[in-house]
Amino acid sequence: MSGHEQETVRSFADLTSPQVPGQVTAARTLLWPIGATEQHGPHLPLSVDSVLAEEFARQISAELGGFTLPTQSIGARSLPQSGGGLSFPGTLYVNGDTLIRFLRETLRSLLGLPFLRLIVVNGHYENEPFIFEALDQVRQEGLAEEKEIFAFSWWSLVQESWLAAEFAAFPGWHAEHAGLTETSLMLYLRPDLVGESRPDHDHPPRSGVYLHPIDVQQTTNHGILSPTSGSSAALGEKLFHHVVAQAVDMVRAGDGLLFARSRPDRRAAAVDLDAGSTGRKTRDA
Repeated sequence: MSGHEQETVRSFADLTSPQVPGQVTAARTLLWPIGATEQHGPHLPLSVDSVLAEEFARQISAELGGFTLPTQSIGARSLPQSGGGLSFPGTLYVNGDTLIRFLRETLRSLLGLPFLRLIVVNGHYENEPFIFEALDQVRQEGLAEEKEIFAFSWWSLVQESWLAAEFAAFPGWHAEHAGLTETSLMLYLRPDLVGESRPDHDHPPRSGVYLHPIDVQQTTNHGILSPTSGSSAALGEKLFHHVVAQAVDMVRAGDGLLFARSRPDRRAAAVDLDAGSTGRKTRDA
């Protein structure tokens, strides 16, 4: 069980086939968590990236009244500067072209369903470019017409001001692998899966640098890329709800979307294009 209370969550996979058209149409929103099975040092499980993606997706789904799709738990290969690399046992992965192909084929089947909005929540650093590429390929094929798509890695929604207030020496998201944020989130969400040790790595790797041959004894501390000292369930709770709030606000506002003023569940005030010079605004009930 999770270490936090959660609103009612609806699973797409729990529907029967006859229920799908009506319930998906009514819900409007589907959430797809995409994670990985990857080493996270001696204190965290291989499932971290999948657990976090799923927990964020489930909470966002509950607040938006959507359905959560099954979690994709095999992702892109771990890289030394963002996941410790493949020198540590337990990591499962597929090559980038295979991942794009899988995501593209899955998206093709999803986009045939009668929803309005797909939200993809990524929990694995190396997945992001492949997710975006697959989405763009189905867009170019014309399969996403009349659909809204939001895709993001959960850390991309953390505001700089919030980060500065909470983390005095932030190493960069590429190096936050098995570090303070992931450990804190897991202590809040799944404390049963977190070991007691809090190992540190005081020399986080640089972003965007590939090394070969790499000495993982120097670049990591048993697969950890940054410090874990100071991690806590309380910090994880604050971070979790900050990200969820940012995601929900982003979706409800629809900033930058062509459909921002036409969706029936859009809660942010928007100028009614038909109001002319009166400046009349519309909100849903």
